[in-house]
Amino acid sequence: MSPFSAANFHALCRKLARKDAHLQLILDTYGYPPLWSRPNTFQTLVLTILEQQVSLAAAYAAYKKLKEKTGRVTPGKILSLTDEELRACYFSRQKIGYVKGLAQEIDSGALSLRKLATQDEASIRERLKSLKGIGDWTVDIYLIHVLQRPDIFPLGDIALVNSIKHVKALAPHTTKTELEDISQAWKPYRTIATMLFWHHYINRKGLRIEG
Repeated sequence: MSPFSAANFHALCRKLARKDAHLQLILDTYGYPPLWSRPNTFQTLVLTILEQQVSLAAAYAAYKKLKEKTGRVTPGKILSLTDEELRACYFSRQKIGYVKGLAQEIDSGALSLRKLATQDEASIRERLKSLKGIGDWTVDIYLIHVLQRPDIFPLGDIALVNSIKHVKALAPHTTKTELEDISQAWKPYRTIATMLFWHHYINRKGLRIEG
């Protein structure tokens, strides 16, 4: 399917809300979610890697520190930094390896993000997951925020899972398989449903999103 865009985003939110009273409640309570988007750059993927398994505040602190040191984050600049310099930017040992590995792939020409964007979801997922430190969650976020693919359902995202359970009053032990089954009602626009549930989570928790 074609990516969604600012031109049809609100219409798609309304379309889903007509099919699901819980999504309608989110719209009625909080309005439309932002159309979260990021450019298709190495810098974006670095931020997404930093966001893995930590709070957004911690990820942005590291990202801000890195940008203070390098300006625009490029593969060449990352490869020029020592591990000690990256640790001073709050990078863990694992994430130093992940980001440098990605930088080498792009710097060598082995990976082109421009070409990657033209491929189907399965090919994108396979290529990015071949890189150390990039799993399904990172690929899902890339597909949603960068490529605006319309039917992504990131079950590895804790905020999404917790929001669905809260809004739909599901049992805490509801399984990912059960959530996947519930999500079928939102196809082929599960990305839009995901953004609505994120919108609910962010507002309910009073979070401030940067970047």
